[in-house]
Amino acid sequence: MSTPVIAIHGGAGTITRVSLTAEEEARYHLALAEIVAAGQAVLNAGGSALEAVTEAVRLLEDCPLFNAGHGAVYTSEGKHELDACVMNGADLASGAVACVTQLRNPILAARAVMEKSEHVLLVGPAAEAFAARHGVVTVSPDYFHTEVRHQQWLRVRGQARAMLDHDASSFSFAQQAAEPIDPDHKFGTVGAVALDQFGNLAAATSTGGITNKQAGRVGDSPIIGAGCYANNATVAVSATGTGEAFMRTAACYDIGARMAYAGQSLQEASDAVVFETLPKVGGRGGVIAIDAHGNLALPFNTEGMYRAYGRGELAPVTAIYAESA
Repeated sequence: MSTPVIAIHGGAGTITRVSLTAEEEARYHLALAEIVAAGQAVLNAGGSALEAVTEAVRLLEDCPLFNAGHGAVYTSEGKHELDACVMNGADLASGAVACVTQLRNPILAARAVMEKSEHVLLVGPAAEAFAARHGVVTVSPDYFHTEVRHQQWLRVRGQARAMLDHDASSFSFAQQAAEPIDPDHKFGTVGAVALDQFGNLAAATSTGGITNKQAGRVGDSPIIGAGCYANNATVAVSATGTGEAFMRTAACYDIGARMAYAGQSLQEASDAVVFETLPKVGGRGGVIAIDAHGNLALPFNTEGMYRAYGRGELAPVTAIYAESA
């Protein structure tokens, strides 16, 4: 029997101490700890890794602090388009949805695609109709609105470029006047990886995309091997960052491939992808990863990454900045 482990992330990017008040920072730590604890409860009660990551990401989608579900960012058209993916390491079963606009929890829709269809990825209205037929709750698009995200969009909508929420939140009008927005510095996604007591791995990733993104843009989050991957033989990974770079490098799969074919450790493989492969194509962000032995790696090449983990019955560990655990 394995000691259950779960890790989550709430996105990476330009997260500096001056951009968060003490109260805001405390809210992030509390939310991360509570969500990890919920995932731990699933695992410690004998639940599967798949159940744990689904529940953790569902809660992250419901938390307005993060860019997924309620609290998702706005597209260039002032709307919300959501993506999600889940993968089971035991049999490589996978499900994903993209560009959905009326599903309260896209991760539950992704799970339905995995378990109730013969497909891996469904998009748009057809994905919403399929999910609704299988009991996934639908909502009015205004459910996803938060004033913080709306203000972020208002600040950057005149720009011809997109930006992700953890940089958008600290972007000022003065910056807007002084410098262009660099889309390679903006990231916002949520995710979870877990190992259950039976030795099974699973991963899940969900996102609202990037602020001011072009309508119809799909990033790495719902793409198997790019933003989400799980295989009992190697690793479970969830990514956050410049989605196009993660897609171009098949970043999550590459971590597993390095472990399988090159004999690299989890840390070696994760560090190589995050600090060597991704930067070569302008990729910034990070991953949370766990291997079949319960080892964890949470590397990122940005100023911060909202992250937390819990092992067995131990208290959750949360962190935001680069120098933290």
